[in-house]
Order: sequence, then C-alpha cells, then structure tokens
Amino acid sequence: MKRVCLFLLLCQCACFAQVLSPKEKNIILISSLTASGDLQRLKPALHKALEEGLTLSEAKEIMIHLYAYCGFPRAIRGLQTLMEVTDQRGKEGMKITYGREVSQIFSSDTKYNRGKENLAKLTGIPPSSVLSGYAAFAPTIDVFLKEHLFSDLFDRDVLTYKEREWVTVSVIAAIGKAEPMLRSHLGICRRLGVSAGEMKEYVSTLSKTIGKKKLKSVNQILKEILKE
Repeated sequence: MKRVCLFLLLCQCACFAQVLSPKEKNIILISSLTASGDLQRLKPALHKALEEGLTLSEAKEIMIHLYAYCGFPRAIRGLQTLMEVTDQRGKEGMKITYGREVSQIFSSDTKYNRGKENLAKLTGIPPSSVLSGYAAFAPTIDVFLKEHLFSDLFDRDVLTYKEREWVTVSVIAAIGKAEPMLRSHLGICRRLGVSAGEMKEYVSTLSKTIGKKKLKSVNQILKEILKE
C-alpha cells in the first residue's frame, strides 16, 4: 500500500514538474525583453541567466539572432546591456561562463542553397525553385532570407535550432501584430519536437514580459496549432 501511495505521489510530482529547462526560460525572457526594449528589466534577467549557467557566448548569440526579427537598434541595445552586465560581474567577481566561440563554417555549396536546405529542415517542406507570395512579389527579400537568415544565422552553432526558435517566437510575440509569422514559427517548434507541455510553459514564461493583449494572441494561435 505504501509503495502504491509513493508511486502515485511521484506521478503527481511529475505532472507539475517543469518541462522547460532554466536555460530555455532565460532565452525566452531575454529575447522578449530585448525585443520590447525593456532594458530596465533586461539587466537583472541577464544577471539571472548568467548566474544559472547561460554562457556569455550563448547570450551574445541570442542578441545576434534576434536582430533579424526586431532590428539592429533593439539588438545593439541588448548587446550594450549585456556588456554592462558582464563588466559588473567581472568587477564584482560574479560567475561568468564564457563558453565556446562559434565554429567556422566550411561548405562548397552556395549560401542560398544552404539556406533553402535549412528552411526545408525546419518546416518539413521540400525546397522549391518556384517562388510564390511575397518572395515572388519581391525576389530580393527571398535572397536575403535564404542567404542571410537561414544560412548565415542558422548555420551557426552555439545555439541549437530549437533554441533559435525560442528566440524567434519570443521576439515575434513581443513585437506583436505578426500573427502569420508567429503561427509559422510555433509550427516549426512543434516540428522540432517541442511538446504541448513545453508550449504551455512557454506562454506562462512569456506572460511575465508581454501585455495581456499580445499574450491573448499567442494563446489563440497556440490553441489552434495544438488542435492541428
């Protein structure tokens, strides 16, 4: 009887266990605060993330990746805040794990083709040579997306595809009014193996940094994706 009760207790604990790692939660918080330009809250969030084991290299990479979704001004202000935090932690002898630098990329293929392949891996949709939608309307942006975003950025290591998507969806949710892109990238998260539980905890974590209106939009899209 005691063993049965213990088993049931363990099952209950498992149900309430966190499904996102501290690192993933910190990525979500840092990305959304940077995209929102909330530097006052970003500073303690960076301190907490570095204290909990996020490497300085990973923190830099988050800022580099998110510029593609919220622009250089927000990303550079995020990097400047990270510099302030790093300087303070260095002077006060606080924990900083520097981590490894980004590996050099060696490939005989073009950046455009590498970007097409990376996009196909993310979406599960085979690459096509026929452009449609906004890409057909303005082919130059298709080149920039493939060569830079999906090649220059997604070819970099340090952060995994899954971690880069946490950055992406957090930024898009924070800036708001980009529901089609948010839907697309939440779908990519599911394809990369993010569970329903992780998705729900993502929303819970995000609720600390964005307003109710934006959060409502994220919840609605997430419900539709989970039904699909």
